[in-house]
Formats: sequence, C-alpha cells, structure tokens
Amino acid sequence: MKRIIITVSAVLLLAGCSDFLNIRPEGTTTSEGLDYTKGENIIKPISAAYAELRSYDSSSFPLLGCLGVTSDDQDKGSTPEDGASTKEMDEFKYDAANELISAQWTGYYNIVSAANNAISQMGLFKEQLSSDDLKAEAEQGIGDAKFIRAFAYFRIVTMWGNVPIIDKIMTSEELAAVPQSTPDQVYALIVSDLEDAIARLPEKWPKAYTGRVTKYSAMALLAKVYLYRQNWNKAAQLCDQVIASGRYGLLENFRELFSVDGEFCKESLFEIESTDLGKSSGDAAYTTYAYVQGPRNNTPNNMQGWGFGTPSQSLIDFYTARGEVVRPATTLLYSGTTTPEGDYISNKCPNPVYNGKVYTPKSYNDWSGNGYGYDHNLRVIRYAEVLLIYAEAISRGAPVGALSGKTALEALNEVRDRAGLAPETEATTAKILDERRAELALEEDRFLDLVRTGRAEAVLGELGYEEGKNNLFPIPSTQLQLNENLNQNPNY
Repeated sequence: MKRIIITVSAVLLLAGCSDFLNIRPEGTTTSEGLDYTKGENIIKPISAAYAELRSYDSSSFPLLGCLGVTSDDQDKGSTPEDGASTKEMDEFKYDAANELISAQWTGYYNIVSAANNAISQMGLFKEQLSSDDLKAEAEQGIGDAKFIRAFAYFRIVTMWGNVPIIDKIMTSEELAAVPQSTPDQVYALIVSDLEDAIARLPEKWPKAYTGRVTKYSAMALLAKVYLYRQNWNKAAQLCDQVIASGRYGLLENFRELFSVDGEFCKESLFEIESTDLGKSSGDAAYTTYAYVQGPRNNTPNNMQGWGFGTPSQSLIDFYTARGEVVRPATTLLYSGTTTPEGDYISNKCPNPVYNGKVYTPKSYNDWSGNGYGYDHNLRVIRYAEVLLIYAEAISRGAPVGALSGKTALEALNEVRDRAGLAPETEATTAKILDERRAELALEEDRFLDLVRTGRAEAVLGELGYEEGKNNLFPIPSTQLQLNENLNQNPNY
C-alpha cells in the first residue's frame, strides 16, 4: 500500500489523510491576496518556495544533463538518436544555446525568486500578526527561504561563476539591468543566508512538517560550501556540530536508504520531495527526476522511463576494482535481472544498466500513463556526506572536532563499514575522495567534485573536457540577450 507522507509537499494545515489528498500542491499556491493576520497562511509562500525546488528545469532532465552525464560516472544513455542536447553535454560539445544549460539557469533563478518572495511575505506576516508565537513562526519561515536561496545560489555560482545577485523582488526592467557579481560576492551571500538560517531554524520539526530543513541541514550545506572554499577548519567545525548532535546516523541498509520507505530517514538532512499525493491523475507534487532515468522500453508501462543518465563502464570498473558489493547492488540496475522487490528489468531495454538509486518498485507507480518514480525523492545532503566532508577537511589540515572527538579515520570507516568494506588504516585525502565517488555515485555530485578538487582535466580530458572552459558552463544566450550587462564565460 502506498505510503502517504504529510509533509511540506503541500499546504500543511490538515488533520488527516482525507484532507491531504484533496488539497492543491503548493506549486499552484500564490501569495497574492493572502490575509497576513491569519497564521495558517504563513506556510503558503514557504511551501511555494519548496515547490520550486522540484521543477523540471531545476531538478529533472536539465539537472541530469548538466551535472550527471558530464561526469565520468554517467553516460547519456537512452538511444543513439535521442537527446541531442544531452549528447552535447556528454561529449563537452555544448555552447550557450544548449537548452539544458538554459533550463538549469532558469530553474535555479526561479528558486531564488520564490525564496525572495517568501522572505518578503514573512516580513508582512510579522508586521500584521498579533501573536508572538506566530511572529516566531514567520521568523522560522525566513530561515527556510534563506536556506533554499543559498542552495540555489550554491549551484548557480559553482556552475557559472560570475552571476547576478538577485536578493529581493524586482521588476523585469530591474532584472534586466543587474550586473554580474564575483564568486566571492555570491559566496558571501550564501554564507550570510546560511548563518541566518542556522540562527532561525529549529533543531527538529513536528511530524506534520517532515521534510522542512533544520538548523542542521543549514550547517551541513554551509560545511559543503566551506569545502568548496577550501576553508577546512570551518567545514570540519560545522560537520562536528552535526555529528555531535546525535540526531543523525547512517541507515544500516544501503538499499533501503534509496527506497520510498527510506525517505526522510535518520540519514537525511535535505531531500527534494516528489509525490503523486496518492492519486493516479490530476495535480500532484512530483518531479520527473527518477522518471527520466527509468529503464527505457521496459514493461509493464509503469516500470519504464526515458533511460538517460546510465551508469558508465568507468563507474562499474571502479566498483569492481574496490571489491564493492553492497553499493553497486543498489546503484546499478541491470537489464535482464529481477530486483529484490520482484520487478523484472527486461533484457530488451536498449541499455545494459540503469540508475538503481532512483529505482521505484511497481507497487508505488500508480500514476496513469506511467508515473515511474513520481514518489521518489532526490537525496541532496545525507549524513554519509557530512562524515566524508568532515574526514576530508581533517585530512587537509583541520583539527579533530572538539565536540564529537571523531577522527577522520573513524568517519571514513563508518561509511565504509555500512558498505561492507574492510576498514582503512589511514585517512588520506585520496582515499576519502574515492569514498565520495563510491558513496555518492549518480547523485549529481561527481562533476563538480572533480572541478573543485582540480582533477577534472585529468579524469574527463579524454571525454572532451577542457580546463579553463568546461570548469564553468556558458551563460545561456537567451540571458545575454535579456541582460546586456552580462559577459560570457571564457572560451565560449
């Protein structure tokens, strides 16, 4: 039976599942006409900002094209004649006209816009609400919105470098005149937003708000930001706080971690929720991230997708050379095999292997006309990554955390133990980076990880990557036309 989660995927003012199934998903919620004297309206702009996270442009096919197939872990997949724009990404032959790059830019700036709107709306609630408790709820809502905005800008700055900062509601004329800011300026906004979010957000939410980010979510994202900024001390300190909180841990079963039932488990710090709201048609709150990676031409109808983003032979060989069993058993979904859940993946599928981390059993795929993976959340930040950020920061010179006392080796081996691997005797940076690849494979982390560690040219050069060019994506040509203040990135 399908599990119905009452979470931020919809307006969270309900008493039971029957009401939950009848409400509109927040993607259709507008802030126009809100009564700012009513506390029950506070969640609506916040919920709309969360909804923007799962848009097609930000979290579906364009995400897979830009940050998935550009890595050495994923190939284009599908069929040779399908997906010309994705093929350009796979071969590093894209330019400023590539539709996937344009969609990603639009998707992330739409998230920024929704977050800016929520921040503005929370200010209006604070002005007109009479209850101190409700005012405090609006303050927390600012924390949600600033986390969301920081996440979007983290993706934007790592993908494009010099970009416009839009931190308030603007007219179209104003937007068309915003100049580019430097990465340092963008990162300053990201850090400020996350520090503010940490101060505002609670340590945990009531069950009705499952899925909303917490102060520990913001700490984990800020730790990753500092990892990219090579501020090892601050990255380790933030991870140390998350570890010492005792609120998180590795889920014992790696396969369960990526199941529908494993969503928002003890390992989850940030997920982008996708749900069909328990319906077979109509409005719903899903993203097609899993669907576009589902086995192509599989049967029955609700067990197939577009077949893009297939695991590469490089990743398979990497797992094999390490003697991995546990992680590839979940990560790699082979054609011609039957899953532990009883679904046969046809040997007639055009690709030999698909992304098993988005595999969704037939019993969950109730949407009419297919619906594969509509109930599958995107895992964005997991506790395993917190441990690996912590270990890497210490391996690069940060001191062991004063709160947890955990060493880099202990953090590394905690991740390895869950994967059924023998413990390492030394936590070198190289070993930790390899562990990141093994643990986070197919989670759209690998390409940016190679760029930020300076390994992209060595690893991806034979695939067409050029240092000094492909370390950033081109600013979309459509944006250059809209805003004459924008300058194209080098070598495009």
